[in-house]
Amino acid sequence: MTKTLGGRSTATSTNARTVFMTGLLGFAGTMHFLRPKPFDSIVPPSLGNRRAWTYASGVAELGCAALLAVPATRRLGGAATAALMVAVYPANIYTVAKHWKSPKGRAIALARLPLQIPLVQMSWAIARSGD
Repeated sequence: MTKTLGGRSTATSTNARTVFMTGLLGFAGTMHFLRPKPFDSIVPPSLGNRRAWTYASGVAELGCAALLAVPATRRLGGAATAALMVAVYPANIYTVAKHWKSPKGRAIALARLPLQIPLVQMSWAIARSGD
């Protein structure tokens, strides 16, 4: 749907991928604060204070969700979200190594690896289109 603002047409509908990514990031970011232990467990120990990283990534996810939710900052939000998805990928790799000896844990961790790819692609598409 579009509406006219000062003789210009502006989009008022939000693309489904933007709604999905905003919701996903908002939910995940909130969970970093409500239930931080699972997130702490996937932070590689070499990074130091796991809880600090959990909270920092939660803030980053909530920040990206906020940027995506506002049309004026949506392109920036898409780019920031794509960068965030790439930045947290080492945690997924660490999780595979951590659970390698457990067939079930390994399978779950390995299944997560390719799921990051469409999230990066969706985020980048939002950055390019702004919707």
